Amino acid sequence: MSIRNLRNILVTDAVTAAAVCIAGLFAAAPVGALFGLPANIVAVGGWICLVAGVLMLIAARQAMPNPALVKLIAVGNLGWVAASFAVVAVFAGQMTAIGIAAVIAQAFGVLGFAILEWKGATTGGRAAAA
Repeated sequence: MSIRNLRNILVTDAVTAAAVCIAGLFAAAPVGALFGLPANIVAVGGWICLVAGVLMLIAARQAMPNPALVKLIAVGNLGWVAASFAVVAVFAGQMTAIGIAAVIAQAFGVLGFAILEWKGATTGGRAAAA
């Protein structure tokens, strides 16, 4: 994977994290009602995405994204995936169908980011140079 592709993946991940952050911090109650989740769970997700998004932008702005930072981001994304499925497991009885579908769908999207970021961190742009 080229450095450019890795940086684009990190920026895209940061943009999605920013969207979740904004929804979680500024619309926790309506999003919670739509998904059938407590507003505080939605807000916690927003705060997590704020921190994650900042780290993603830091890595993306580096000429050569730091492999350790990118791996940390990928592992954090895997934690998000696990937490997403835990939220569904714990709150499934009260969640709406759209809430369950949205949480599961975004978990798979984040899993895709984690895989791509890990791959980018381990190749370190060597594939583009070869």
